[in-house]
Amino acid sequence: MLNKILVPIDFSACADNAVNFAVQSAKILPVEIVLMHAMDIRGSVYNDYLGVNKEYNQEILHDMKTKVAKLKRKIEENEGVLVSTHISTGRLKESVNSLVEDLHIDLVVMGTSGASGVIGKIWGSNTAAVIGNCKVPVLAIPQYYKWKKPQTILLSSNHFEKDHAVLDIIFEMADLFMASVKVAVFTDIEAEKVGGLLDHTRQIPQYEKFLKESYHENTLTAYSLSGLHFEESLQEFIDWNEVDMMVMVTYKRNLLDKILKPSMTKKMSYQTEVPLLAIPAQTEVQAEPKKKTMVNH
Repeated sequence: MLNKILVPIDFSACADNAVNFAVQSAKILPVEIVLMHAMDIRGSVYNDYLGVNKEYNQEILHDMKTKVAKLKRKIEENEGVLVSTHISTGRLKESVNSLVEDLHIDLVVMGTSGASGVIGKIWGSNTAAVIGNCKVPVLAIPQYYKWKKPQTILLSSNHFEKDHAVLDIIFEMADLFMASVKVAVFTDIEAEKVGGLLDHTRQIPQYEKFLKESYHENTLTAYSLSGLHFEESLQEFIDWNEVDMMVMVTYKRNLLDKILKPSMTKKMSYQTEVPLLAIPAQTEVQAEPKKKTMVNH
């Protein structure tokens, strides 16, 4: 059940859009928003010894508490949404993980931008880092995305996802927003050749039936999607089918895989034009024969 949403903020336009998405969603969903600002205030031993850095950090910390409190009041007074706040003095990624555990957070909502602006790119990279390390789903909101209640949610994968721990989240969110669900199973036609594409195409009807029966979603539609480049094929599908939210699953991988095979989910978080929900799987990707090799999310 979705009860608490954590929204990390840095007062940039990129993060502001994520706050707006969370606030507008909270008007529909019965959730509490937790605003968090993380400050990495570690300084040099020399400056700390003199007390200079400590005094400066305390001043900055006070200013940030004031700004966060002001934002909280503005949201509660203008939007009528329940908000709590938290100031962290550590790195963003570690701060998010700590709050997720301590406050029993169900979803993290962050802004992302890889298109323009130094601050946007930095915050976008922070979002990608959180996606790869967070224990709960992370919803990445593009900087220039205009809020609308999601009507079509797309699960994109390169295999037939049957993990109910993952699927339950998708269909619960679809029910809360009263949105329809589409599923696209991607085949890399260069890696899989003709056999892999035909195999995926043949399995689509059975997979669609499995999802409809498991979640009583008669309007659900499953597609076989193929191409040379995952991101391009997926974005084209999103444009043609008026998708409002994309879902991808992230998997635990070993260090070599992380180096040799960059995360597709992280790549999409930089360039997506619609919100991207990244759900962490509970299992680790296992080595498989080439024909069944998965695109690493």
